[in-house]
Amino acid sequence: MSARRMLVPTMARTALLSVLMVSLAGALGVAQDAPPKTKAPKAAKSDSAKKKSKSEADSTGKVEKLPDSPLFKSSAPLEVTLTTNLKSLRRDKGDKAPYHPATLSYADKDAPGGTRLVPLRVRTRGMWRLKNCVFPPIRFNFVNKEAKGSVFHDLDEPKLVSYCKSLSMYEDYILQEFQLYRIYRLLTPVSHQVRLLRMTYADSATGKVDATKYAFIVEDPAHVAAANGGKLAKQLGATADDLDGEQATLAYLFQYLIGNTDFSFGGLHNSELLALPDGNNMPIAYDFDFAGVIDAPYATPDPSLRIKRVRDRLYRGFCAQNALVPKVLEKFQAQKAAIYALYTDPIGALLDPKTVKSTLAYYDEFYANIANPKELQKQVLGDCRPMK
Repeated sequence: MSARRMLVPTMARTALLSVLMVSLAGALGVAQDAPPKTKAPKAAKSDSAKKKSKSEADSTGKVEKLPDSPLFKSSAPLEVTLTTNLKSLRRDKGDKAPYHPATLSYADKDAPGGTRLVPLRVRTRGMWRLKNCVFPPIRFNFVNKEAKGSVFHDLDEPKLVSYCKSLSMYEDYILQEFQLYRIYRLLTPVSHQVRLLRMTYADSATGKVDATKYAFIVEDPAHVAAANGGKLAKQLGATADDLDGEQATLAYLFQYLIGNTDFSFGGLHNSELLALPDGNNMPIAYDFDFAGVIDAPYATPDPSLRIKRVRDRLYRGFCAQNALVPKVLEKFQAQKAAIYALYTDPIGALLDPKTVKSTLAYYDEFYANIANPKELQKQVLGDCRPMK
């Protein structure tokens, strides 16, 4: 029996109880399927949202420490059931989608009946996946007093990266992207923590299970910023002069490693900017499903770039930071064994062996290039971007 089959969820039997919880939430005044509003709902404001408002009003620049969620204390896949009105959720395609009441349930020996039920709100998010996927990407909204005692405590407003289509290869794409977050985390703490879930999707309207797929939670950006002693910056247009040189070079080289060009640190596209009290700004990359190492059929490079397919690598770092490249590459060399080991550990074992072989071969090309001075000059140092 494969490692993937061994993780078939046992949580489906909790779907009916979750349906009752979601229905009760609606009866108590949490409006299901409410039309989009121009103002965000006042109810159930997440704890991080409150802290963000407080910190934005704080002229001293003091950064408030946010607690780390217990969810990230373990790397083992967690079996969870999400119960909400799936039809209404799928119907939300706009950028101001309303929140819907939901519950998350999972096995917990310390909870009554052995099952922990956590109420929350969910809404759709994203751009390409929102318009093209069978199941939309969503954002969770937790309130700490309701999540107390659960692994979802202190999560606030994380993203859920979920399956796009029902075909098995799309579940592999989820696992592949999850591995890329793990690699980035090995290289730098200025990155999002993630946790893999085996998610059962239950419809609160019908009480039926819709699907069971792998998904993963991505740490709330406010928590990433606070953990690294800074705040999220919203300014566009950052160039080499505005970015911490070593951290920016690491982020650009990571994107080169995985063959990803679907980002812009200056444009805050699939990236965030961490502003530190000393004036430094550190880029944080996320959303790697267009990476060449995954090579998803829907992924295409931007027409303005000098590549024809996402599998082709293109270094997008600034020439002004070239002097830092050799030092930063030492981190990649130091973590090479740990990176490759991710594909033989219990999570790596969930991937198709052919995918693992192809992935490691792709990384081999990267390591061969950076070990060869001529290739390093041709592929990286000589292919950098001048500042405009």
